[in-house]
Amino acid sequence: MPGTPTREYAATSSMSKPKAALHPERLKNRRDFLRVARCGNKWVMPGLIVQVDPNRGKKPEDTMRVGFTVSKKVGNAVARNRVRRRLRAAADDVLPTVGRPGRDYVVIGRRAALRRSFADLTEDLKIAVNKSERHRSAET
Repeated sequence: MPGTPTREYAATSSMSKPKAALHPERLKNRRDFLRVARCGNKWVMPGLIVQVDPNRGKKPEDTMRVGFTVSKKVGNAVARNRVRRRLRAAADDVLPTVGRPGRDYVVIGRRAALRRSFADLTEDLKIAVNKSERHRSAET
């Protein structure tokens, strides 16, 4: 049919992207949050706390998962949701490049995350993840 692209043309688009970095999946089950908290690998930064544990999923070498939590100590629901959104945005920027496959990360928001600039928040996350990886490599 004239005017409609063929399958070969559509499949060979020059706009195809190279394979992107590994984007983390989300931790959603309470059992996973408790398992990561139980492991004891925790790094405290001014705006957040990061807990790390090896992923015990189906394909641990291929997946990186992240979960977010914010306590009522941070403030009302509006403040907690704002912190959670900022942490999600920071994790989406940082973890694909700094995070390691085969890990579960739990990011806990602190009250200071409301006042810290986004650049400082992402730097807190980078430092905490890098410290966790150095700690992991020192253990093995």
